[in-house]
Amino acid sequence: MEDKQWTVQIYITEDGDDTHARAVLTTRDTATVTGRGVARRNPVDRPIPEIGDELAASRALEDLAIRLHDVASDDIVQLAGPAVP
Repeated sequence: MEDKQWTVQIYITEDGDDTHARAVLTTRDTATVTGRGVARRNPVDRPIPEIGDELAASRALEDLAIRLHDVASDDIVQLAGPAVP
């Protein structure tokens, strides 16, 4: 059985109190799926960038998972069932 490797890269940017993350999944066939997440620091909280990074990245990964599930669901609808001769 052949092993497969998919890669997820997470890109994080900060803009003031906002942290944006983009999680990009690349498959062996060069298909990509992208999820996005945002975290906003409450102005009364201490500025700890790692927390914003963690929250935004986790939200981007959650969005990526939902989008990947949607891709799989679409594939099932189009391709499932017996082969048409």
